[in-house]
Amino acid sequence: MSSTTVPRLRTRKPTGVIPWPIILIEGEEKSGKSHQAAAFTGSQQTGQAYWLELGEDTADEYANVPGADYLLIEHNGSYRDILGQIEAVHAEARRAATAKEKPVVLVIDSVSMLWRMLVNWTNERAHRTPKNEAKLRQDPDAEIRPSMNLWNDASERWQRVMYLVRTMPGIVILLARGKEVAAVDGNGDPIPKTKDWRVEGHKSLAYDATVWVRLQRDSDPQVIGARSLKFEVPRSGRPKTLPDFTIEKLVFGLMGCSIHNQPKVAPELTGDLAQQWMPKVHKAAEEGVEGLKELWRQVEADGELSRNEVLVVRAAIERKAAEVKNPKKFSDPTSDDVARLRAAAAEQQDQDAEAPGDFEELPPDEFATA
Repeated sequence: MSSTTVPRLRTRKPTGVIPWPIILIEGEEKSGKSHQAAAFTGSQQTGQAYWLELGEDTADEYANVPGADYLLIEHNGSYRDILGQIEAVHAEARRAATAKEKPVVLVIDSVSMLWRMLVNWTNERAHRTPKNEAKLRQDPDAEIRPSMNLWNDASERWQRVMYLVRTMPGIVILLARGKEVAAVDGNGDPIPKTKDWRVEGHKSLAYDATVWVRLQRDSDPQVIGARSLKFEVPRSGRPKTLPDFTIEKLVFGLMGCSIHNQPKVAPELTGDLAQQWMPKVHKAAEEGVEGLKELWRQVEADGELSRNEVLVVRAAIERKAAEVKNPKKFSDPTSDDVARLRAAAAEQQDQDAEAPGDFEELPPDEFATA
């Protein structure tokens, strides 16, 4: 018989509390998507609002929308920095929820441009593989199709953002571009006299939203779909029309959310408990070796970590301590980074001078969360 101890079952009664929603607002250009979001940020029933502008240029001006009250998030345009800023908002939303404060609001304008950035990144990576570079030298107009592993990398980056959105203990408003397009059949051929509607973004975007709203210039706002027990959207294919739509009415009226009955903060999903300590290692390194020593003591005292998880965190602390004690200067002509760059430049020159040979494709870019 196995001597393994069976974990104690932990359960609780469901609260029935309505969670804060993820609201997808999509539609035509100039249909009022950003205006609606800006007006909502001044709601007396919400806490601090943050506006993440991606590929748009309205956030500064829309601070003049009556009632608007938000902070504009600064970033350098890179995926890594954008992800880091969303993580920072996520942490602030969790803090506010734990303190029983009004919910944090995050507006992302727009997720269409986030996906476009990842699509462009995928196409650029496909163009710069040795095989495709050689193909383009022969024919600059050659068709280049990104391989599945490149698309998987783009989807993974998208899902990292959406995981933070789905687990945000606050209200998230996702603005996206939507438009009417020609319908196509299974072979990609246009269907005569038939129109379809397309939302620009990853194909899973609508699944991640709690409520899906469509705005058009020549018709009333429509709720395309909603995950709610308070109101229903007809399943007949006809959306629910809301002539006097505002986000505040949607959240605190139709959906029944309340700042007096806040949802429970969900635990963060993680492969192991050691993963949760990695951001703490980076933070402790900012305080130098003494900060890392203090974190080492905290890890040893944590009763929830398994022995293997303790060893993983300790190894990360040791590596970070070594970096703190012996920082590598990029300008050092003997550094590995400079040597690799010089070798790559020399290799590129050889490639340009000679016919292309066989090259091993570089692995996908790796990136770490803060």
